[in-house]
Amino acid sequence: MFKTILLAYDGSEHAKRAAGVAKAEAEAHGARLIVVHAYEPVPDYLGEPFFEEALRRRLERAEGVLEEARALTGVPKEDALLLEGVPAEAILQAARAEKADLIVMASHGRAGITATVLGSETNKVLMHSKVPVLVCR
Repeated sequence: MFKTILLAYDGSEHAKRAAGVAKAEAEAHGARLIVVHAYEPVPDYLGEPFFEEALRRRLERAEGVLEEARALTGVPKEDALLLEGVPAEAILQAARAEKADLIVMASHGRAGITATVLGSETNKVLMHSKVPVLVCR
């Protein structure tokens, strides 16, 4: 049924469970599994020395998160994508580019004012995705 499954991975405990689900779904369907990790861009108003250091740290962390996802899922390097941008937008763009027919991601289960203030990348993906989204809690 599914040919290409995209796992959006953020390194949280919830995402680790979602990684297991995505791997199992890919194996069950004989599908290609793609893992993505999206990180917010560093604001350029920080100025040159601060910007470069902040970017270096953010990239270092993002690469570590992506490597962790690869270790959990066993995907090859070419199927592990590091995305810069607003996470929901980057995830949706990657799903379109890779022609994913399923997106798997975690929900942190925030509710009330916390969810309203922080926003939910999962909710944004759910609202705008043209393909099914499997949300793991």
